[in-house]
Amino acid sequence: MESEISPPKQAPAQKIRQEAGGIIKSLGLVFGDIGTSPIYTLTVIFILTKPTEANVMGVLSLIIWTLTILVSVEYAWLAMGLGEKGEGGTIVLRGILIRLLRTSRGVVAVTILTFIGISLLLGDGVITPAISILSAVEGILLIPGLKETRQVALMVIASVICFTLFVFQRKGTEKVAGAFGPLMLVWFLALAVSGVIWVIKVPSVWKAINPYYGARFLYENGIAGFFVLSEVILCATGGEALYADMGHLGRKPIVRAWYLVFIALLLNYLGQGAFLIKHPGIRSSNVLFGMAFNVSFLLYIPFLILSIMATVIASQALISGMFSVVYQGINTRLMPMFKVEYTSTEMRSQIYIGFVNWFLLISVLFIIFQFKESNRLAAAYGLAVTGTMSLTGIMMSIIFYLRKDMGKLAIAIFVTLVDLAFLVSNTYKIPHGGYWSLIIAAIPLATIMTYTGGQRKLYRTIRPLKLDIFLYSYNEIYRSLNKIKGTALFFARDTRKVPAYIVHTMFMNNIIYEDNIIVSITTLDKPFGVKSFFRQDLAPGLRTFEIQMGYMEVVDMEELLRKAGIEEKGIFYGLEEIATTNVIWKIFSIMKRLAPPFVQFHDLPPNKLHGVVTRIEL
Repeated sequence: MESEISPPKQAPAQKIRQEAGGIIKSLGLVFGDIGTSPIYTLTVIFILTKPTEANVMGVLSLIIWTLTILVSVEYAWLAMGLGEKGEGGTIVLRGILIRLLRTSRGVVAVTILTFIGISLLLGDGVITPAISILSAVEGILLIPGLKETRQVALMVIASVICFTLFVFQRKGTEKVAGAFGPLMLVWFLALAVSGVIWVIKVPSVWKAINPYYGARFLYENGIAGFFVLSEVILCATGGEALYADMGHLGRKPIVRAWYLVFIALLLNYLGQGAFLIKHPGIRSSNVLFGMAFNVSFLLYIPFLILSIMATVIASQALISGMFSVVYQGINTRLMPMFKVEYTSTEMRSQIYIGFVNWFLLISVLFIIFQFKESNRLAAAYGLAVTGTMSLTGIMMSIIFYLRKDMGKLAIAIFVTLVDLAFLVSNTYKIPHGGYWSLIIAAIPLATIMTYTGGQRKLYRTIRPLKLDIFLYSYNEIYRSLNKIKGTALFFARDTRKVPAYIVHTMFMNNIIYEDNIIVSITTLDKPFGVKSFFRQDLAPGLRTFEIQMGYMEVVDMEELLRKAGIEEKGIFYGLEEIATTNVIWKIFSIMKRLAPPFVQFHDLPPNKLHGVVTRIEL
């Protein structure tokens, strides 16, 4: 009797534990970036803006409504409602649009928007660790006896933290990732409590929730007030992570966690505003740390250590996100096949991409030593973020239009106009260092454009053989030649067109096995799902095996082959030796040479691999 009654009693408690666990986990994986924005946002705004009560109220109102419109409405509601099987991000939006659009021009336009979106995200990924870690380290200056610490020493400390973080990536974060959520929970509680203490002292700051104060600030300050928006957007940096990281945890825990994060951020920003009204002279130093220092000196150092840990967690989440975005790019053939390592034996989604890791580290260190101070770094921050948000808004608007969802279309257009207003205000930053975020974003954009353009030209130049012509010659050779015992694998993008290296191997080198299998891998427009199956035999001794996989899937190719009963003796793959005088194609040639071949990328047994080189002139 007890065994029948006990499950209903345990189920609600278990469900609550699971939901709470998902919320806490998402605090560590998703909200690190936006959660560390209070460290520098108000400080940067009030370096040039006088902290009068009217200005403080106006800026607080703008921050509250920026978080509401750009994070709650754009990402938590609209974008996350467009997830595919729980997955989100720019490439997901591209997949949805490609299925809805019917013209090749439309597909090309969407693909270019995707290229730009990915590049801006990667550009943003460099500045986030630099500004968050450096601004947290600068909190040391409030500690008595350390006020005279030179900026170079702070830069070195921040650089050492960044270097350690990036070096640690190769070992994987699986063992310590469990601590990220609880630590961020403590951080958000600390933000909320420190804010409440000052809100109680100046309760009038609650009036900033009224959008009238933000509108009045913009009206009274004119063009100067409009350009203040370029600093206000710093409060929403990391908002795009809600959608981009949706695949890790699902929509529900992230949205629920956002409610808690929003309340903590709201209380903290209001608290900082209240502190500024009471201490207008504090604008020469960090507002958040000044507020915390005035609450309790004894608690200040633990708060400072907690803030540094929070910025490290924020940077870690962003690095993992960059690995995920680049992996999607590799699977969808937008990027070269960088070497991917798996850092977890249990979770194959835990990956490490060395090239991306070291590129980010070098860029982050360069940015720290280029700008020297977090306040100056803020001059470069925000341009890439607003660019990414604007592109998301445009792509969502097109999707809602094509789906005839006019209600959401109207809201998406409004949100996109707000995004574009922030983007225009951020153009003010370009001559003040903002050009660096564009330069950094231009590197992945140039890589994507060169690689995709080179692949298209290479495919046209190689001219794969049509299947019917290939089969005519194959049947003759298979009948007349002595065959090698065992099974040989060959890889082709499309079995209807046979790559040149297979033709060379079989017809010119007379290498024919008893059993020849052409393996084709098709990347689907959806993020998840793996199917593998044999198609109808093409000819005696010639079979085709097809693998269909979502672009977010990390597959174990060898395991799929074994499950299908394939025990190959040799694996043949094509290598192109590119000869060219064109500078762009020379760069493409270097990319191809440095990237591991397809079979090495998928970790197939090295003792069975046979590369067939084809010389090509581009």
